[in-house]
This record gives sequence, C-alpha cells and structure tokens, in this order.
Amino acid sequence: MNMEINEEVIRGQQVYNKFTLAIYDVALFKILTGPVWGLSTERLLTLYNDNITNNHMDVGVGSGFLLDNCKFPSTRPRLALMDLNQDCLNHSSKRLQRYNPKCYRRNILAPITIDELGFDSISMNYLLHCLPGTMTEKMVVFENLYKLLNPGGVIFGSTIISDSNDSSWFAKKLMKLYNKKGVFCNTGDNIQTLTRILSDQYENFELNVIGSAAQFVIYKPTL
Repeated sequence: MNMEINEEVIRGQQVYNKFTLAIYDVALFKILTGPVWGLSTERLLTLYNDNITNNHMDVGVGSGFLLDNCKFPSTRPRLALMDLNQDCLNHSSKRLQRYNPKCYRRNILAPITIDELGFDSISMNYLLHCLPGTMTEKMVVFENLYKLLNPGGVIFGSTIISDSNDSSWFAKKLMKLYNKKGVFCNTGDNIQTLTRILSDQYENFELNVIGSAAQFVIYKPTL
C-alpha cells in the first residue's frame, strides 16, 4: 500500500469526517456547486452519465453522491472506490452497497498498485484543487491513474481553478479563504498550465471551463 503521506496531504483531506459527510451533499451540491462555482450538479451528472462504464473506479469519493445518482450502463457494475480518507470510503461504500464496491485506501500522489484488473473508466471529481503542490506537481495523479486504465478507457472529472474569467466575486473570496485554511490548494491552478500539461501527455482529451471549474475527459487509445 502506498501510504507515503506528508502533512499537507493529511491536512487537505482531514476536513472530511462522519460529521461533515452528513451535510456534504447539501453543502456541496445544493449550495456551492451551482450558485458559487457555477457548475450545476446536473452538468456533473451528465459528465458521469456520458462517460461511466460497467468497470469503473471513483477517486476522491467524498460522500458517493454522484455515483449514487448517475446512471450505470447496467445494474451490476464492477465498482471500486479509492480515497486516502477512511471515513469517506466507509460512508460511500455503505451508500453504494447495492453495487458491492471494493475500497482502496491510497495516496494518489504516490505510485499506485492494486492486485486487480484495470478499469474502463476512472472518475476524479473536485479532487485536484484539494491536493498540495503546484498544478505541475499534481499532474502525477493523472500518470498514476492512467496506468490503471484499460486501453480504450477514459478518465474524467472536474476541478476548481483560480483564473477563470467566469468566477464570481464571492467564488474568488471563498477560494482565498479555503486556501488559507488548507481545504483548497489551488492558488496557482490555472487553465493554461492544465491545458499545456494535458497536451504534452495525452493525444486525445477534452477540457472545458464552466464557471470556476474545469471539466476534463482523457481518452486512452486502444491497442
């Protein structure tokens, strides 16, 4: 198990516990996502519905809300949950128990190993902006997850960026507060760097800015 964890990594995820997870859905998907970040919950679910497969892994699972509300291609998908926070894994796995998910407690900033077959889709929503380091340093996450992705598979998700022209005054103020408290670490996360790094590493990807968020879809070529 890759559990090389520094203080910044711990601080970024420890805000999520059984108490905060109890109000997570309302706080994030009713109050913040649309009104503040400018990316509607419906659009997030559309991203999942358009890209999720029956062989899926979700990384940075939060409360499991999106997996609970999206539409899998079948009623019996193979589902894996990956997070550093055990409370998030416990909460989400219980919520999604109808799918019998397998849980992996991992630090995704370090190389990831699992004794399982690869996945056809991997989602990573609202995670990058919580990780420590510069945008360039965070991109190792894509490298680590790409190795778990089967040929023809897709990685998709969203992250909050600091330089969107569509960010509201309140969104910028809240981002500044979250960065000060260590909940976010995205002061230097900008769309130019994200676009450049994705262009350097992947032949086929989509990247769209909506409000304060950037949505991404990365396609792995078939062999």
